[in-house]
Amino acid sequence: MRAERPGRFNTRPTLEDIRRAPKVLLHDHLDGGVRPGTVVDLARESGYGDLPTTDPDALRAWFAESADSGSLERYLKPFSHTGGVMQSVEALTRVAYECAEDLANDGIVYAEVRYAPALHLRAGLSLEQVVEAVLDGFARGRREFGIRVGTLLTANRNQARSMEIAKLAVRYRDDGVVGFDIAGTEAGYPPIKHLDAFEYLRRENAHFTIHAGEGFGLPSIWQAIQWCGADRLGHGVRIIDDIEVDGDETRLGRLADYVRDKRIPLEMCPSSNVQTGAATSIAEHPIGLLHDLGFRVTVNTDNRLMSKTTLSEEFAKLIEVFDYDWDDLQWFTVNAMKSAFLPFTERLELINGVIKPGFAQLKWNRAHPSA
Repeated sequence: MRAERPGRFNTRPTLEDIRRAPKVLLHDHLDGGVRPGTVVDLARESGYGDLPTTDPDALRAWFAESADSGSLERYLKPFSHTGGVMQSVEALTRVAYECAEDLANDGIVYAEVRYAPALHLRAGLSLEQVVEAVLDGFARGRREFGIRVGTLLTANRNQARSMEIAKLAVRYRDDGVVGFDIAGTEAGYPPIKHLDAFEYLRRENAHFTIHAGEGFGLPSIWQAIQWCGADRLGHGVRIIDDIEVDGDETRLGRLADYVRDKRIPLEMCPSSNVQTGAATSIAEHPIGLLHDLGFRVTVNTDNRLMSKTTLSEEFAKLIEVFDYDWDDLQWFTVNAMKSAFLPFTERLELINGVIKPGFAQLKWNRAHPSA
């Protein structure tokens, strides 16, 4: 347990407290957070007959058990079912709308949700139709629930469509697409294979993040930053391999030192990282050390369905293990808002107008329960 910090607010937030806190989510996959009941409905409507079960509760358990595999490759396999039912405009719009509702109900005020448009073309949709359907769902969600959601268009590492998706992200960046991402199996598919797409995005002053340091080690992080110019790192867990702890002394290697000095955000997803084997447990997750060393760490869900989690539950696990308090919760949240792919003034408005006042009110309520 850590020593008390001067002025530390001592009351540990409960899960209900965390749900009420204004939070920010940067790493969440649209096809990894579909409601099980929606998967069943969409499968029935579309004629998709490959689900392991049509009972929503049993299906929820199946997704979590299948994803809890110990490797990134096996973790990704259940996505064939959620992706399989998201092949129409109506399905994509519904999933995006429900995603916005679920995130808003968890107290999230701003989120960036990513998906791979190329995975939703099997029924004849165009890339543009996919993007517009998702944007429509999130726009309706914003009108009804007040949550703002920016989308990230993801290209798959093992496909040759990254330039096409990058251009799509630039085309729709004034309509709600805030950036680009590349994901999929890391081993054997380094980000430099898509260097032309990243060079194009930089020329267009567009934002992008790269999945790196999850299923592969330091070389993927180094390439994502130094060759490709990533604004953020998706996961980045293996940066811990460049940090040596010897008793009370901690030494950072050149890459880790660079990541910290440049304030490169790490989109960490604790439960998912344990499921894929990137971390052995929540207690042993590198987020604890990286937080203490002052890295730009953010907390995320990755895939709410597969990891059977919410952002509030991710925070609750970290609070339980690392004895985090309100100040830590706010620190992670401000980190995420600072790192969002929104214009500076809009980020500042959310930090100073929503996040900090929201946390201040929650702290005051806990300190004065009878007021």
